[in-house]
Amino acid sequence: MFGIGGGEFILIIFVVLMLFGSDKIPDIARTLGKMMRQLKHATDDIKSEIQKSADANGLDAQNLSSGISQEIQKVKQDFNDIVKPTDLDTAFKTEIEKTKEDIEQITGPIKRQL
Repeated sequence: MFGIGGGEFILIIFVVLMLFGSDKIPDIARTLGKMMRQLKHATDDIKSEIQKSADANGLDAQNLSSGISQEIQKVKQDFNDIVKPTDLDTAFKTEIEKTKEDIEQITGPIKRQL
């Protein structure tokens, strides 16, 4: 949960217990619950307002998102047609070989050290 281990979580609970005391923790949890509920209602209200205004203007989110994803797929396909991965692989390999030969001419054969 949130990248926190069990020991760290227990330490956090212990520190909170020491700072606020056992009698205040239920009030704090209740207040945090109310805040989370208000935040959820606020985001739901904002979503509904956006949806209402989109419907009033004749916009459909489903059609917009599908159109965008179709355009993305078309761009991917065009890119793959222009630059094939095998062409890139051979181009990189030839450049690596050329660079390796240039280094060997300058310093001698490359030896790996274990």
